[in-house]
Amino acid sequence: MVLALTVCGIVVALVVVGLFVFGLRRRLIQRSGGTFDCSLRWDAPESGDPGGKGWAYGVARYNGDRVEWFRVFSYAPRPRRVLERSAIEVAGRRLPEGEEELALLSDSVVLACLHRGTRLELAMSEDALTGFLAWLEAAPPGQRVNVA
Repeated sequence: MVLALTVCGIVVALVVVGLFVFGLRRRLIQRSGGTFDCSLRWDAPESGDPGGKGWAYGVARYNGDRVEWFRVFSYAPRPRRVLERSAIEVAGRRLPEGEEELALLSDSVVLACLHRGTRLELAMSEDALTGFLAWLEAAPPGQRVNVA
């Protein structure tokens, strides 16, 4: 009986510590400011996939001329993807379709992009999208920016 209670106590403690580390990591990512909730689909299909597969929920952070994207459900201290402003080409935007509506946050807008030849999609709120497009267009003089 004592062994079972000890094991249960250890499991509960590990779960609490794990949740605390998730929260601490997110606070550290957001500490420098300029963050927004953003789902990402890397190597997105050409015509969009209403099945909702391939989306990963994350937090994006502006860092100079880059956007760093972190998975929410990860312990990694480094970003999973880094998008350079000069390499992003916006191909269009659309509303989520079909099962995508369930896979993404409510009121998300999907932005189709190319980054160094890789097709990707970013899903974010309308406010975050406005900020993202303004950030893209605010490139220093002499940098090429393609916004559709």
